[in-house]
Amino acid sequence: MSELPKNLRDRLIPVAQIIGDAGGEIVGRTKLQKTAYLLTLAGFESRFRFGYKHYGPFSEDLADTAELAAAFDLISERQQQASWGGTYSVYTVQSVAPSAQTGRIGLAKEAARSDAVLLELAATAAYLAQEGKPQPWAETARRKPDKAADDRLEKARELYARLRTASENALPDIATL
Repeated sequence: MSELPKNLRDRLIPVAQIIGDAGGEIVGRTKLQKTAYLLTLAGFESRFRFGYKHYGPFSEDLADTAELAAAFDLISERQQQASWGGTYSVYTVQSVAPSAQTGRIGLAKEAARSDAVLLELAATAAYLAQEGKPQPWAETARRKPDKAADDRLEKARELYARLRTASENALPDIATL
């Protein structure tokens, strides 16, 4: 990493730091995106800009940076075969020290170990709330009816509450919205 030009190293470090703060591993691109979004929303991260895509908040810059960080061996990205036939990514990092911010680490670890669908629902509701939608949980259910079914929306609300606690309440309270 030290042989990389400073401007490139400064661009790549944030994605490695996110993975490092999550405990050194994040399973899935969706989890990487949603973890980074929630860290941004909580004020712990500022490098990436997010817009709304099919799976909720998404940063093209984060996707590109993760790919570049893997190409320069700052992080590792392994492709694994999913039970449904597709593939998913497993991101790991070993050489980045965790952040000194306990709220950041708590949030990253809680997000990384959560169910990917619940994390997607929680991050989507948080995104919609930040965009001024008056009922972000109801809007999330409307946009993602299959994923929100079978009590998953309520479980996503519970996950968001845990994420708020883990982040030392740095995430906005959207429980009553």
